[in-house]
Amino acid sequence: MGSVSDGTGTGRAASREVPAPRRAELPLPPAVVPAGPQDGDITDAMEEAYWSVYDGAAAQATVRQVLARLPRIVRRIGRLAWDADKGATTAVVLLQLASAAMSAFGLMASVAVLRELFAAGPTPDKVRAAVPQILLVVGFLAARALLEAGVAVAQARVTPRIRTALERDFLTLTSHVRLEVVDDADWHDDAYRANDRGLFYARQIVGQVVSLASALLGLVGTAGVLGILHPALLPLLLLSVLPVGAAAVRTARARFHSFKRWNALQRRVRVFSWLLLEQDAAAELRSDTAQGALLDEHRRLTTRIAEEDTRLGVSSAVLTLAGRAVGGLGTGITYTALGAMLIAGWLPLAAGAGAVLAIQAGQTSLTRLVDVAHLVYEHAMWVDDLLNFQRRCRELQPRQRELTAPETVRTIALDNVSFTYPGKDTPALDGVSLTLRAGQTVAFVGVNGSGKSTCARLIAGLYDAQGGEVRWDGVNALDMDTESLQARVATVLQDPVRFPFSALSNLTVSRGTLTEAEPRRALEAARASGADQVIAGLPGGWEALLSKRFRGGQELSAGQWAKIAVARGLYKNAPVLLLDEPTASMDPRAEHAVYQAVLRGEHREDQITVLISHRLASVVECDRIYVFDRGRVTESGSHQDLMGLGGDYAQMFTLQAAGYRTGPATGKTA
Repeated sequence: MGSVSDGTGTGRAASREVPAPRRAELPLPPAVVPAGPQDGDITDAMEEAYWSVYDGAAAQATVRQVLARLPRIVRRIGRLAWDADKGATTAVVLLQLASAAMSAFGLMASVAVLRELFAAGPTPDKVRAAVPQILLVVGFLAARALLEAGVAVAQARVTPRIRTALERDFLTLTSHVRLEVVDDADWHDDAYRANDRGLFYARQIVGQVVSLASALLGLVGTAGVLGILHPALLPLLLLSVLPVGAAAVRTARARFHSFKRWNALQRRVRVFSWLLLEQDAAAELRSDTAQGALLDEHRRLTTRIAEEDTRLGVSSAVLTLAGRAVGGLGTGITYTALGAMLIAGWLPLAAGAGAVLAIQAGQTSLTRLVDVAHLVYEHAMWVDDLLNFQRRCRELQPRQRELTAPETVRTIALDNVSFTYPGKDTPALDGVSLTLRAGQTVAFVGVNGSGKSTCARLIAGLYDAQGGEVRWDGVNALDMDTESLQARVATVLQDPVRFPFSALSNLTVSRGTLTEAEPRRALEAARASGADQVIAGLPGGWEALLSKRFRGGQELSAGQWAKIAVARGLYKNAPVLLLDEPTASMDPRAEHAVYQAVLRGEHREDQITVLISHRLASVVECDRIYVFDRGRVTESGSHQDLMGLGGDYAQMFTLQAAGYRTGPATGKTA
C-alpha cells in the first residue's frame, strides 16, 4: 500500500487499508425512452427561471389587490421621475390634467352642437347656429392634441433620465459589492433579473403610468359631464361600464397567464435550439450525427406548442365574446333606461345624445384603464425588485475608512486567520499564520482547494478575515479603507479578464484608466512579460483592439492573453504582486521568460511577490514556500529546507520531477 503524509511536516507515513468501492446493481435500461414529457402540460417539467418570477402576477391578482397597490406604485414612479427631472415631471402632471379638461370641455361642446342641431327650425339655420359650437369642439380637440404632444415631449425627457439614473446606480453598486457576495449564485440571479427585467420595465412604466392617469382622468371627466347633464345618468354609466370592465379584467388576466405559459414553452424549445446552434456542441453534434434526433424532438415540441397556442387563442376569443355579450347586455339596459328618461321628459334629446357619446367614451376609458392597470401592477413588481436589490447592495458595499493603506509596506502578517465561504461548512482557511516581507518572493503551493488562492485574496483585500487578523505594518486591514487596500495589490489570475479595449488600455486599466498611459512603464511591463512580441505583431500595435466585436479587432490565444495579463499586473507597479497560476496557458518558453522576469528580473526592492503555482519547478528559487493543506499551512521554508524535511512538498516535487525522467524499463519519457 502507498503511504500518506499526515500533514504535520514530519514525513511520517501510515499504511491504510483502502476499502473496495460499494457496487450497486444497475438494471438493464429500457429499449425506448422519451426525450421529455409526453403527456399533460409540457411546461410542468420546466424549473421556474429566476428571471420569470413575476411573470403572470397580474393574472393572479384580484381587482382589489390591483386597485389597492396602484396608489403606492404611482407615488414610487412619481418620486423616481421627480428625482430624475423635476421640471419635466411637473410638466407631465399639469399637461395631463389640462388634456383631460380639454377632453371634458370638448364633450360638453359636442352636447351643445347636438342641442343646436336638435332645436326647432329649418335645418340650414340649425347648422349655421351650430357652427360656433363646432369650432369650439375643434378648438378643444386641437388643444388636447397639443397638450398630449407636450406630455409626450416631457415624458421623452424624463423617461431616459430615470433609466440612466437607475442603470448608473445599479452598475455602481453591483461593481463595488464585496467579492464574497458576488460568489453567491443567488445574488447573481437577483442581479441579472434586476438588470434584464427591472431596468427594462423601469423605462416602460413611466409611459404606462401616464396612460393610466389619462384613462382615469378621462373616466372622471366623463362622469363629470354626465353629472352635469343629469345626476341620474351616473348610475347608468356604472351599469354600462362595469360589465365592460369585468370582461376587460378577465381578458387581461387570460392574456397575462397566456404570456407566462408561452415563456415556459419557449424555454423548453430553446433547450434544443441552443444545442443545434451552440459552438461548443457543434463538433460533437456532427461527429455523432445527432442533428436528426434533436430536430425530431424540436419538431414534436413545436407541434405541441402550436396546439397549445391554438387552444389559448380559442379560449381568449370565447372569453372576449362572453365579455362583449355581457357588456352589450349592460349597454342595452343602459340605453333602454336612457330612452325611458327621454320619453318621460327628464332629458332633452340633445342631452340624451350627448349621454350616449359620454357613455361610449367612458367604456373606452375603463377598458384602457383595466389593461394599463394590470400592466402597471405587474411591471411595478420588476421595478420594485430592482429598487429593493439596489437597497440591498448598498448594505453590501466594502467598508469605507479615513485610514488608507500605505503606499509601501514592509510586512504583511496573517495571525490565526480563518475564512469560510457562504454556504460552506468546511473553512477555506483555518488558523493560518504567516509573515510576508518586502523584497521577498514567496510561493503558495498545495492541491486544489487547499486554501492558497483564498489566502492570496485575503492579502489583496478581496475578502475580509472572519477570524484572526491581517495586518499591514502592524495595522489591522479591517481598519483601512477597502478600495485603497485593493489599489496596493496587483493581482494576475489564471483566467484573466479579456478587456475588449486596445492593447495599451489592457495594461493601463490596472491603474484605473483606459485613456492615459506612462509609456516607459508600459513598455517595460510588456517586455518583462513577453507581451511586447504579441503587441508588436498586431496591426496597429499598441492601439490594436483586442476583440472581434469591433471591425478590425484582433483575437488572441489564451497564452497571449496570459502575457497581456502579466504585463497588466507589472504595469500597476503595486507594493504587492500576486500571481495566481499566471502561466498555466503559456508554452514552456514563455513561462520560463515570465518567471525569469518575476523571480530574477529587475523588480521593486520594496515589493512583496506572491506566486501560486502547481508547477513546483517554478517556485524552486522563491525565498520562502508555504505549503497549504485543507485550509492550513502545514510546511514552510526554502526549497532546500522542504526537500530535506521529506514531507508533502518533497513528495509532490519528487512526483512531478519523476515525470520528466526517462523510465528505466521503457526508455521513454513519462
